[in-house]
Amino acid sequence: MKNTIYTKLLVTAMLAFSISSCKDDILDPVPQTSVSDLSAYDTADRIESLVNGLYRGVKNGNFLGGRYFIYNDIRGEEFLNQTNNGVTGLQTWNFTINASSNEVNNLWTTAYASINNMNLFLDKVDAASSKISADKLANYKGEARFLRALAYFSLVNIYAQPYTKDNGASLGLPLRLKGENGSGNSNNLKRSTVAEVYAQILDDLNFAETNLPANYATQDLNVTRAHKNTAIALKVKAYLAMGRYSDVVKEAEKIVPTAAPYKAATGVRHELNANFAAIFTTYRTLESILSMPMATNDVPGTQNQLAFYYLAGPVGGGEFSLNPTGIYGSASFADTDDRKKLTSVNGTRIYLNKFTGASPYIDWVPVMRYAEVLLSYAEAKARLAADVDASAVALLNAVRSRSKGSVLAPTTKAELITAILTERRIEFMGEGLRSFDITRTNSPFPAKGPVNAVNTSQSEYVWPIPTTELAVNKDCVQNP
Repeated sequence: MKNTIYTKLLVTAMLAFSISSCKDDILDPVPQTSVSDLSAYDTADRIESLVNGLYRGVKNGNFLGGRYFIYNDIRGEEFLNQTNNGVTGLQTWNFTINASSNEVNNLWTTAYASINNMNLFLDKVDAASSKISADKLANYKGEARFLRALAYFSLVNIYAQPYTKDNGASLGLPLRLKGENGSGNSNNLKRSTVAEVYAQILDDLNFAETNLPANYATQDLNVTRAHKNTAIALKVKAYLAMGRYSDVVKEAEKIVPTAAPYKAATGVRHELNANFAAIFTTYRTLESILSMPMATNDVPGTQNQLAFYYLAGPVGGGEFSLNPTGIYGSASFADTDDRKKLTSVNGTRIYLNKFTGASPYIDWVPVMRYAEVLLSYAEAKARLAADVDASAVALLNAVRSRSKGSVLAPTTKAELITAILTERRIEFMGEGLRSFDITRTNSPFPAKGPVNAVNTSQSEYVWPIPTTELAVNKDCVQNP
């Protein structure tokens, strides 16, 4: 078993070293012909294909193509399990996860395979600088480092204690920054601290912001490939996770004006889409900062798909219904709200209709939206202010008003912060933010149905390091 994980990493990495007739677009992949490592960087087209392969790695259905966001939602209190299906997140939902669970092992292995792809690319691409322009080289390296930051950010927020618990002193992840490409590589690597992982994430994102283009030639690419504003948006989220609210404000101000109408002044002109439901059907809106695209010949895979989990049968699998005592039943979530209209009652159960695709379930997976930046900005400003911050209230109400939510007028700082956190639950239901918001605020996971609350001191609060990692990495230890 010594090289089990990294054999898998190598196989996945080799798959990324492929040729595709698609030069700039990851939306319509075609059958690929494997090429050797030596020839993978021979031409500009091959190098472009390798970059596309990096995106294909992270959008695997076991990672950011579906399950990562599903797991982060069903750990929270908004959803109730209806099928008791052990394959579709039952252990995640009821907090019976252990180091041997499929969820824990499959997500970790897939994520680290994608990171290995990025590391291999970054290790080798400079040697091929004669094949592409300097701008292209910087662009590609920026994309690789952005995706590495995104992967590590995703992992550290489920397998490690929140940064805000102890200023990042807890054990984080093995921080692999060099490619593994053969049996001669050592698998042993200790876990860096959470603070060290975040330092690397921010270093990658700062590099990405500097080297990525302001935009691409098409809106398809602006939604599916990283550009400067994508890196900024992820920095906003990373600083929010760290509780560094002044830095949240500093980054958000780059793409959010000081007053309405809120629209990015540089790069891709991100703004709220007037029609909330259209974000999840047209996919290419200016609100969409980054999405994982799917197509009939590029599907998330069996039981990885958002619509399968959340839609009632027979179209979906009806795996999880909405909890009527969760945010669905909140007085802040009125029946006249456009977001409430993306739910439906089926018998005695309530289902989320945000993702509507039938089999093969090719809904695009939203990773970041401009609404998230606005609400993160609002929260940071609210927390930094001595009293009710009027600009934070305006940002909050911009998101609410877009969906015909009632205008709020909080009278205290605490009331404003609560309103913003509540709005995030409403706005991003089914988009994988609930667990993130619970852990970064050091809150317990609330009880739901037959499942008891999980407090911050319980081992179940974060996922364990998987047994497959511990078996091949002698320097990696389990959560204390």
